[in-house]
Amino acid sequence: MWGRAPDVPGYADRLEGEQRLLVTVRPGITGPATLAYRDEEAILAAQPDPERYNDEVIYPDKVRINLEYIRNWRFRDDLIYIWKTVKGD
Repeated sequence: MWGRAPDVPGYADRLEGEQRLLVTVRPGITGPATLAYRDEEAILAAQPDPERYNDEVIYPDKVRINLEYIRNWRFRDDLIYIWKTVKGD
């Protein structure tokens, strides 16, 4: 029901193999990768090459986190992600 956050255009096209599972899940409003990278703009701003850092570090980690989310989905966890999002954790 909540799924991963929508990708920036062009990134989903790079997914291969099992990663393609991510495009079968309807994008949502929050989730573990969204919470893990809540300060993504600040992280990228601190990098000498933000686009490269995103491509080599952040995006692959988001893919990993989202695959784990899909494989182990539980409604209870969705409620926790929503709570953390609203609360600002």
